[in-house]
Amino acid sequence: MANTYTQIYIQIVFAVQGRQSLIPANQKEELFKYITGIVKNRNQKLIAINGMSDHVHIFVGMKPNIALSDLVRDIKAGSSGFLNEKKWLHGKFHWQEGFGAFSYSHTDIDRVARYIQNQEEHHRTKTFHEEYLNVLNEYAVQYDNQYLFAWIDDVDKE
Repeated sequence: MANTYTQIYIQIVFAVQGRQSLIPANQKEELFKYITGIVKNRNQKLIAINGMSDHVHIFVGMKPNIALSDLVRDIKAGSSGFLNEKKWLHGKFHWQEGFGAFSYSHTDIDRVARYIQNQEEHHRTKTFHEEYLNVLNEYAVQYDNQYLFAWIDDVDKE
């Protein structure tokens, strides 16, 4: 794409299906390396990645050669397959449907990267649910509570 110049920084957030704490702490680094590979193979720039046992934050510098939803689909499908192939969990692993994506300016890069890198510390005082609602409200994103989170009870009904 000659003569195409962009500055697109996106934080992507998604959760484990049923909001279950299934990402093993001792395997997070390997999972994040795998996701990093997916992002790089899609010619995007990974700035930061981290998460907790029930969700992941990915901060990318995006090029306009792929749609955001396609990138997230590839990350979720690839990492689900990776987790299932590794058999670290009993049963089949799935990410929750949907995701959050929030844009930032160049001046926000360091702040957002630090925030993502410090997830463990941040979640000592705030749940993922609280964190996610705060971001949605901060960005004035309209949402319907009934579709916001698929809880464990919802998964059991399927």
